Amino acid sequence: MDTRVKPACDEWRNVRQMLVHLKTQSDLEDAVHTLVKQDKRLRPVFELTGMPSLRQREPGFAGLAHIICGQQLSTASASAIWGRISAAFDPFDHDAIRKARTDRLGRLGLSAAKIKTLKLLAREIAEERLNLDVLSNEDADAAHNTLTSHHGIGPWTADVYLLFCLGHGDAWPAGDIAVQEAVKIGLGLKTRPTAKQMAPLAEPWRPLRGAAAHLWWAYYRVLKKREGVAVGQ
Repeated sequence: MDTRVKPACDEWRNVRQMLVHLKTQSDLEDAVHTLVKQDKRLRPVFELTGMPSLRQREPGFAGLAHIICGQQLSTASASAIWGRISAAFDPFDHDAIRKARTDRLGRLGLSAAKIKTLKLLAREIAEERLNLDVLSNEDADAAHNTLTSHHGIGPWTADVYLLFCLGHGDAWPAGDIAVQEAVKIGLGLKTRPTAKQMAPLAEPWRPLRGAAAHLWWAYYRVLKKREGVAVGQ
């Protein structure tokens, strides 16, 4: 056996047993360096992108509500609606939304489906059947399943909340089209992988799949700028 390989293998084995949080840029940089060292397929990706920047959002009910409000909307529309909603309630918390009149929320720009989702979530939190804060210390898949078990929270919303709001280092946005397209090109796949296919592809990056997602998003942005490369089609 080549003993020069053993320390790296032991190090990666220890990492895979850890629960990693991406709370600072330094956390992300450490995670990305670990991934690139472990998986040589990521090295050319990293050489092209450089170190990605950590993306963060507000945690708790406000952070989750922000994501829900922006679902299936343009960035400009989502920003405008969130601006009106967050300004209308001080403080903005689950109790405020739970008690708010449905017609008032509608006038602020929310659809009936999103109002229903926010009110149901507010009630679940108020009745202590959902604790958003503890999810950061759970296994990423278990936390994902907890969120998606609630009405109106799909896989993408759950993963974005875990990754950006809670800094969960292993959250994996398998349904994100940009990440799918980046993985397709970066790994030399013939077709864009589906969300189901993305799960086994990301297994080598546990428990740092969230850091891998940051790297793939950065790669996608580079690809979009490269002339002659059609992405997202």
